[in-house]
Amino acid sequence: MYMPDFSKARVLIVGDVMLDQYWHGNTQRISPEAPVPVVHVKNNEQRAGGASNVALNIAELGAKVYLLGLTGDDENANHLETILGEAGVECRFQRCKDLNTIFKLRVVSHHQQMIRLDFEDSFAEVDKHELLESYHALLDVVDVVVLSDYDKGTLSGVNHLITLAKSAGKKVIVDPKGTEFDKYRGATLITPNKSEFEAVAGVIKNDDSLVYQGNSLRSDLDLDALLVTRGEDGMSLLQADSVALHLPTYAQEVFDVTGAGDTVIATLAASLASGSSLEDSVTLANHAAGVVVGKLGTATVSVSELVQAHHAELNMNSSVVSEEWLAKSVSLLRQRGEKVVMTNGCFDILHAGHVRYLESA
Repeated sequence: MYMPDFSKARVLIVGDVMLDQYWHGNTQRISPEAPVPVVHVKNNEQRAGGASNVALNIAELGAKVYLLGLTGDDENANHLETILGEAGVECRFQRCKDLNTIFKLRVVSHHQQMIRLDFEDSFAEVDKHELLESYHALLDVVDVVVLSDYDKGTLSGVNHLITLAKSAGKKVIVDPKGTEFDKYRGATLITPNKSEFEAVAGVIKNDDSLVYQGNSLRSDLDLDALLVTRGEDGMSLLQADSVALHLPTYAQEVFDVTGAGDTVIATLAASLASGSSLEDSVTLANHAAGVVVGKLGTATVSVSELVQAHHAELNMNSSVVSEEWLAKSVSLLRQRGEKVVMTNGCFDILHAGHVRYLESA
């Protein structure tokens, strides 16, 4: 497997966009007013969340990404557009004057979330004519459509969006929410996590039961494929007329699973839009998930991190990369302005010369 040329990819995302804010501070005492910790806030940061985080992940890989969503006509929508615009995401937001942009505030101390506060309105009853007009216009210029559902109402007509995209010959990937999966009927692929899958298809007893239950669900919903993300057990890809693909997790250390599903579907979509096979795209997405869970909060994964993650897997298997894979990876890294260092020699014993060389690199 080698890195796809993500610059060829054109991806359209439609879904629930939101702004995440983090307040960071130290905790050294308990409040005298109530048995709760006191956080002395030192700094704060804003990040794009929900479908916005999917867009950021795709943009970080170097693909062209368009984002459609519903927001309030407020400062939080402005902040969100600024964050996304600086990353190269083209936003087409339908602003709703009587509603507020979805906003989540997290208080973090010593790298641990102390509390999360959600400020949100449902967009289910909004007239989405403006969003649909943008959707129709963009279908002709993209390769893959991602529908990122957080059950906030943006995708209340999700089945119609799927029908339009399939009629235009586009692959449709859905990150589902809730237990009513029938609304995703006809999609190319849906990506439930383990708990979401079990709520719909029943408890997973072993790999065989997962395959049986998963293929039954895939067939019932007329899906081309089903990808179940299973946390520490990795992920499983089920396709018609194909043997199930079970991939182990590559996470070295799980620090925060926030947004990991966003990274999976983003990497998968960008890879498919670049022309990679579904199997290779899922494998790459699995590597991306292993990287992002080692970061705090909603985060992205770069091409260089994916290359490093793949090298780590090869090293664990005592294998080597092919010349084709190496040439492609180096080319992509150079295009992104990364520095590439080559070395040879024997590193079975680490001495001072090696240390100086590695420090310089």
